[in-house]
Amino acid sequence: MRFTKTKRLYRLLISMAALYVAACGLMWAGQTRLIFRPDADIRTTPDAVGLRYETVDLPVGTGRVRGWWIGANRDDAPTVLYFHGTGSNLGDLPRLAAQIHELGWAAFFIDYRGYGQSQGSFPSEQSVYADAIAALDYLTQTRRIPPQRIVVMGRSIGGAIALDLAAHNPDLAALVVESSFTSMRDMIRYFVPVPLLPVDLLLHQRFDSLAKVRSLQMPLLVIHGTGDRVVPVHMGQALYEAAPPPKELLLIPQAGHSNLRRINRTLYFQTLQRFVTRYAEPAAAGM
Repeated sequence: MRFTKTKRLYRLLISMAALYVAACGLMWAGQTRLIFRPDADIRTTPDAVGLRYETVDLPVGTGRVRGWWIGANRDDAPTVLYFHGTGSNLGDLPRLAAQIHELGWAAFFIDYRGYGQSQGSFPSEQSVYADAIAALDYLTQTRRIPPQRIVVMGRSIGGAIALDLAAHNPDLAALVVESSFTSMRDMIRYFVPVPLLPVDLLLHQRFDSLAKVRSLQMPLLVIHGTGDRVVPVHMGQALYEAAPPPKELLLIPQAGHSNLRRINRTLYFQTLQRFVTRYAEPAAAGM
């Protein structure tokens, strides 16, 4: 009887170990599909809000990045290079594009490979960084826009992409990070506070924004909602606190992860306009 119980316990332990190893394997192999949620459906375009725009296709690797260029009414206007969140695509951005255009700025929006009408394999941390580089090269090399007039802006995971691009291009005018996180490791700990797997060993999609923001060499504006339940506000505050000056922090009371402009449109755009005007207008860029 004792031998039978020992054998059953042994089999149970073997099964549990196999399940644990399988879970580790799934995390290693499948984490990109937990992070990225590509959406191919373009629901609307800038002409739906009365904006003239140009469709731009940028070759990247074996694929292409689709973008929308929306010019300003003057050649020396600031340009916003925008990166969207993980569950979004270009089709969610025409209203924002119209609001940026109303401020008098040019803008370039892109879909990462695998999103919208961009073509390529399933996204990864390295592939979206390469897409961001291609977008910046388009602005500086094809459009001949001086880096000192380009403001890089991103929301959620787009904020991590924007921050990585800014960290490698210190001559850009400024960086705006909205509703973004400190690192993917911190996000896992936020959603799974009890460590079940060796995350530090298995995580290869790190998006370590907190490490990068410490060496940032341009003005930073961090925008976050105090009611954000997807990316908690303390992560936005941590990015702000770790960054060197000049820097600004805008906390929008009661705003969640995706509704900051809807909760307080006036505060959002007044702060953004003041920040961009200070650091990316021709007078500021020439200092």
